[in-house]
Amino acid sequence: MDLLLLFKALILGVVEGLTEFLPISSTGHLILASDLLNFNDEKGKVFTIVIQLGAILAVCWEYRAKIGSVVADVGSRQDANRFVLNILIAFLPAAILGLLFIKTIKQYLFHPVPVATAFIVGGVLILWAERRKHVVEVERVEDMDWKHALKVGLMQCLALIPGTSRSGATISTGMLAHASKERAERFSFALAVVLTPPVVLREVMRLLKASHEAAATNAPIDLHGSVVTSLVGAILAFGAGLVALKWLSSWLEQGRWYLFGIYCLAASFVVFYLHHVGY
Repeated sequence: MDLLLLFKALILGVVEGLTEFLPISSTGHLILASDLLNFNDEKGKVFTIVIQLGAILAVCWEYRAKIGSVVADVGSRQDANRFVLNILIAFLPAAILGLLFIKTIKQYLFHPVPVATAFIVGGVLILWAERRKHVVEVERVEDMDWKHALKVGLMQCLALIPGTSRSGATISTGMLAHASKERAERFSFALAVVLTPPVVLREVMRLLKASHEAAATNAPIDLHGSVVTSLVGAILAFGAGLVALKWLSSWLEQGRWYLFGIYCLAASFVVFYLHHVGY
């Protein structure tokens, strides 16, 4: 096992876990961290996708009672049926656009400058949503209708651009759609649980295909090392994700949502500066 590679996995696992649920873009931070660690080759890109599963398992564990309740009540309770339908409605726009444009997005936007630009957009969106008069009409996630879900799903498409936070976009849109911050947060997490596994499965299949093709050319990929590295990163992402979930819930309750907007703007300045000086 390459110890340097394992060290990179530890760092990226923590970065993924801390940023997956905070509205500051986990993909953007992973791109920047991978660049700094010189782990932005094809294997590194697959790794950063796979470790998202660890963070998603964190939200599944944190809200296991709620998830179990919804699963048990589907088909028998109207509010559970509406919740599942809304999740599917919000899931489809990003899933369709992702299938159509993911290769183009990876080719042109998975770089520090586009990430920094998206940080600015995300920061402004968070500050705008926070400063608007917030009239709460949706007290429970189950009370959202299909129109609210579609608005959130369309805004989530912005998260296909690295540097634009999925949770930031969906929570801000939920607030603008008159849901409470806490309810918008829960809906955002539910979307992440549904959206991430297909993406991870696609990347795992891509890695297996690449390994098979490389073996045919006598240049095999260290598949065992890739699996061990991804497992270590996923475990770290799980632990850091649990911490981030606690932080986010606390800061939403304390009315500190605007701090994430300020952070995004500050992070964009740092990235632009480092790029300007050639680092």
